[in-house]
Amino acid sequence: MKAAKVEEVSISMLETCLTKPDCLQEVEKGKKLQEKCLRLISPESPAKLYCCCAVIMVLTAAVVTLSVAFSVRAREPDLEMCSPGSYYATCPRNWIGFGSKCFYFSEDMRNWTFSQTSCMEQEAHLALFDSLEELNFLKRYKGASDHWIGLHRESPEHPWRWTDNTKYNNLILTQGGGECAYLNERGIRSASSYIHKKWICSKSNRYTSQCPEILDPG
Repeated sequence: MKAAKVEEVSISMLETCLTKPDCLQEVEKGKKLQEKCLRLISPESPAKLYCCCAVIMVLTAAVVTLSVAFSVRAREPDLEMCSPGSYYATCPRNWIGFGSKCFYFSEDMRNWTFSQTSCMEQEAHLALFDSLEELNFLKRYKGASDHWIGLHRESPEHPWRWTDNTKYNNLILTQGGGECAYLNERGIRSASSYIHKKWICSKSNRYTSQCPEILDPG
């Protein structure tokens, strides 16, 4: 009776492991070991119980090892987005990390004011960028659609400011006579705040990790 229960546990573990492709090789080894063991030992022998326990131990070790490996891999940054010594953000679901910031790209289209309010509800602001690298990332990731960003001004005679009220350093000139800025395929343009567009939110992430050092094989 005890041996039968142990066999049921072993089969259950096998079925769980089979949902992970990388487990298949270890599972097949375990199954072959179990089959060999059952052929060599009579059902009445207590050694059968020990054999089944050994199979379970092998399978358990394989599943735990692979689970740890998957968990570590899920937390690793995209090395193509990393440079040695820089930092990457761990972002909420549906947000994209770049550098030490998280960005959200909307699917809906609304006016500039609604877009800013939507970002604030997520503890963020309409996107701001600190470097050409961040700007190029936003332009590349947003695709062909125009997206509101956090630049605004009171009138064409006033300077551009971010939503946190810091002055824009004119890293890239803003074209057009509107009071709110958006990204298009060519760069930054401006339009009236009531026009509906998609938008980008951004926020700094306190939980950042340093990118791993990549050794030069040479």
